[in-house]
Amino acid sequence: MRNSVKIFLLKTVIHCAAFIPAAIMYYLAIMDKLGSDPVEEIIHFTGISALNILLLTLLISPMAKYLKQGWLVNVRRLLGLYAFFYACLHMLSFLFFELQFDFSLFIDEVIERPYITVGMCAYAIILMLAFTSWSKIRSKMGKKWQTLHNYNYLLVTLVCIHFYWSVKSEIIEPSIYFILLFFLLYQRKDKFKRWFKR
Repeated sequence: MRNSVKIFLLKTVIHCAAFIPAAIMYYLAIMDKLGSDPVEEIIHFTGISALNILLLTLLISPMAKYLKQGWLVNVRRLLGLYAFFYACLHMLSFLFFELQFDFSLFIDEVIERPYITVGMCAYAIILMLAFTSWSKIRSKMGKKWQTLHNYNYLLVTLVCIHFYWSVKSEIIEPSIYFILLFFLLYQRKDKFKRWFKR
């Protein structure tokens, strides 16, 4: 099977796996079938989905190298955009359901609640990464593009911290995500060593 066909099929799977669950979740929310606290369910689902997809973006490169399937890196941008998609849903759900688009209250929340502060820093980074992911912008930025997109490592770290602080008493699930993050960053230890030698 040609690589172009493999890429097309994998992208189709990603579209279905990323978009359909979001549509189902919001449909269930509209139909009042998400239990006693649908707002919490929606916010948690969108946030954890963004984190899961971000971790997948970090998994692509080591997987492509280990399996010797270089074509896999062609789906990394799509995964990143879906992570941004879920991050937007996460923030908009918080703004709409929790704050009723009260932006003065939102600013107070960002200032007073550290986990929201960290979350907004992460959102600012993923916004920049999504905006500069288009080919034309990438070509115009040149070497600066890669420098900017290296902030993806900081982004995922901030999202893990945001998740850990937001769940408060529950530490098992956030700890699992930190272990996964450490493992994926460890796969890039040689890259980080080159940075520190500069």
